[in-house]
Amino acid sequence: MRNFELEVYLAQWEFRARYHMTASDIESMSIAQLLEMASVEQKATLDDLWLGYTETLGSPALREEIAHTYDEINAKDILCFAGAEEGLYTAMKVLLDKEDHAIVVVPNYQASETIPMESCEVTGVALRPEDGWQLDIDEIRNSLRPNTKLISINFPHNPTGVILERNRLDDLVNLCRERGLYLFSDEVYRLIERDSSLRLPQVADIYEKGLSLNVMSKAYGLPGLRIGWIATKDHKLLERMERYKHYLSICNSAPSEFLATIALKARDRILERNRALVDHNAQLLDAFFTEFSELFSWKRPDGGCVGYPLYKGLEGADAFCEDLLKNSGVLLLPPKVYRSPLAESPIDRFRIGFGRKNMEEGLEVFRRYLHGDRG
Repeated sequence: MRNFELEVYLAQWEFRARYHMTASDIESMSIAQLLEMASVEQKATLDDLWLGYTETLGSPALREEIAHTYDEINAKDILCFAGAEEGLYTAMKVLLDKEDHAIVVVPNYQASETIPMESCEVTGVALRPEDGWQLDIDEIRNSLRPNTKLISINFPHNPTGVILERNRLDDLVNLCRERGLYLFSDEVYRLIERDSSLRLPQVADIYEKGLSLNVMSKAYGLPGLRIGWIATKDHKLLERMERYKHYLSICNSAPSEFLATIALKARDRILERNRALVDHNAQLLDAFFTEFSELFSWKRPDGGCVGYPLYKGLEGADAFCEDLLKNSGVLLLPPKVYRSPLAESPIDRFRIGFGRKNMEEGLEVFRRYLHGDRG
C-alpha cells in the first residue's frame, strides 16, 4: 500500500508540536473521570474483571449497549473491532475482490480509498465547495459500472464537516437498493451536529445492505479505548467479517470493552459535555476567522469537530502550514495529506480541529503569528 500520508504526518508532529490544532477527536478523560459515571456494581465488577480473551464479536454487554444507539439494530447485528480502522479494513477486504468496482468520496480519510484500491478498481466522486460539499447523486449514478459492488460515504464528513442532505441520502439508498449495492457509511462523527435537525439516520437502520461504522474515539472522545464496531443486518457478511478478524486482532481488550460499556451507558452526559466544548470552540473559530477574513474563508461545519478553511495567501496552504508549524508550533493539516489519485483535491485548504480544550491558548499564538510574530 502507499504511505498513509495523513498518519505519517501526524506521527511526525502530533506529539511534538506545541499546539495541536488539527486533532480529529474530542477532549478525552481519565479512567477516574469515566468511573465517576459508573454504578457501584460496575466499579465492583471492574475490580474483579478477568483479563483473558474476549469474544471475537465483542462482549455481549457491549454489543447490547451499542445496539441501544440504533433504532432498528440488535446486538446480533454488531461486530466490534480494535478501533474504526480495523472495521474499515475488514469490511473492504471481505467485500471486494479484483473483479469488483467501488465508489468513494473525495477528499477523505485516506484509508477509505487506499484499502479498496488494493482489491479492485475504485472511482472517486469529489465533494465540491461550490455545491456546499454535498454529494452529487447524479455523479454517483454516472460512475456506476456493471460490476460496481460498493459505495463508501462519510457524513459528518472528514475534513469538511458537511452533513449530507436527507433527501440526497434517501436518493442514494434508493439507488443502492435498485442496484443491489452495499453502502458503507462512516458515521464516527454522528451525534456531534451544530443543529440536531441535521442529524441523519444511520445507514444500517434504513438499508438492508448498509454497513454503519462507528467508534468510541470521535463523538465520545475516548480514542484510547480502541473500540469500534460495524452494524449491519446482513448476517452472512457479519460472519465473514468475524472470520477475517480472526487473522487480525482476534478479539478486543477486556478492560477497553468494559470501560466502553460504562461510557455508552453514560453517553447522554458525555455527549452533552462534548457538544458544549465543540460549540464553544466553534464560536472561537468564527470570531478568529472573521478577524482575519482577508486571509481565510470559513464556514462553521455542519457536524463533527474538524473544519476545512480556505487559505487565500499567495504562498499556498502547504507552505503556510509548514511555516506556521516551524515558527509558532501550531499544527494544522496541510492539503498535501489529502491528495488523491482518484479525484482532484483542494490545494488551498487545511484541516483544523476544534474538539480539544484550551483552544484559546493555541489561537492566541496563531493570532500573534499572523500579526508578524515568527517565534
